[in-house]
Amino acid sequence: MCTAATYMTKDFYFGRTLDNSCSYTEEVVVTPRRYPFYFRRTTPLMTHHAMIGIAYVCEDFPLYYDAANEKGLAIAGLNFVDNAIYNDVDLQKDNIAQFELIPWILGQCSSVKDVRRLLGSINLTNTPFSDDLPAAQLHWLVADRSEAITVESVQDGLKIYDNPPGILTNNPPFPEQLFQLNNYMALSCKPPQNLFSSKLSLKTYSLGMGAFGLPGDLSSQARFVRAAFTKMNSRSGTSESDSVAQFFHILGSVCQPRGCCETEDGGCEITLYTSCCNVDKGIYYYTSYDNHQISAVDMRRENLEESCLIRYPLIYGEQIRRQN
Repeated sequence: MCTAATYMTKDFYFGRTLDNSCSYTEEVVVTPRRYPFYFRRTTPLMTHHAMIGIAYVCEDFPLYYDAANEKGLAIAGLNFVDNAIYNDVDLQKDNIAQFELIPWILGQCSSVKDVRRLLGSINLTNTPFSDDLPAAQLHWLVADRSEAITVESVQDGLKIYDNPPGILTNNPPFPEQLFQLNNYMALSCKPPQNLFSSKLSLKTYSLGMGAFGLPGDLSSQARFVRAAFTKMNSRSGTSESDSVAQFFHILGSVCQPRGCCETEDGGCEITLYTSCCNVDKGIYYYTSYDNHQISAVDMRRENLEESCLIRYPLIYGEQIRRQN
């Protein structure tokens, strides 16, 4: 289970939580412009836009969970179990395997408008990466500084939905997630007014009572509502430190502590990492479950004309700054 979000101050920010019960040795991966992407069923990209994100690198291929490119476009894939439907190969279309979608989009597109056009000719296939890595059931949040969309491959075909809150979690399908916000239109960051009855002298007894009814559980629908409410009411300065700190607070509203979400095999789902990418500047910030200190990788400090992946293992273990 995961949550992805957008945020805008002076710059455009994009990030996500990755919630799972185990890690696949994820890394921050910079893919420079000349790293060749060889796809299973379509023309390779020998040169493309540079990109940065977190990926599991397998057989020298970056399987990105989320990433942003140098042109200001970002994308994250989130679990969409029992709803994602992929197709057999269709020779009349561009056949893109599920695991190829992020680099295929980020390598060629500069905006969400470009993505809409590119997806018009796509056939998202059920091709697995390998026998050990079947096609993950995902849907995607795609955004630039002007707009955000949700992309879902379902029984009825490939769907593209406008995403005005710039938030995505997991199930149900996005139109149902968005519709549920109607149930919470009375929530407010302001103190509530007594609308219960003019015959009763009802008063607030605590700050924050305007948000009575905001769901606090860890289900994907509850996280969608909570993240949307937090993001849409967020205030911060426009500096880099103010913006990044506020973004981590937004996603902190949906983090999963160990022990609160048990899996069927007796394990625990936790927030393995939380990310915040300044998409305009190409700086990727992250924290891990056991390391609350924010780490950063700046794509533009690398040689983006290289032809091999640039990899930074995630930093684990709490980093504590002692003051005495």
